Amino acid sequence: MQRMGFVIGIAAEKIPEYKRLHAEVWPEVAERIKASNITNYSIFLREPENLMFGYWEYVGEDFAADIAAIADDPKTREWWAICGPIQLPLQSRAEGEWWAGMEQVFYLP
Repeated sequence: MQRMGFVIGIAAEKIPEYKRLHAEVWPEVAERIKASNITNYSIFLREPENLMFGYWEYVGEDFAADIAAIADDPKTREWWAICGPIQLPLQSRAEGEWWAGMEQVFYLP
């Protein structure tokens, strides 16, 4: 199992919409995430900085293939088309990242 954290900004005026969307996440999107071996997926919001922190646990064997399956899913791409414009990617993110990956520096089991 691999714990993974990510961070991204969010447009302040879009926070209510983002919360509503995720309170009613599309079942097909949630099912695709689970089918790609991602569990315990959470998104946290920090205001007034308007930063979101995402966390999940990856329990699969081939992360690249599992993430590719998510990216290839038509319903997920439709979901991203709605959520993407609400998000504000960090300028410091790595090439190819939307949500910026984070280094785990502490874990207490």
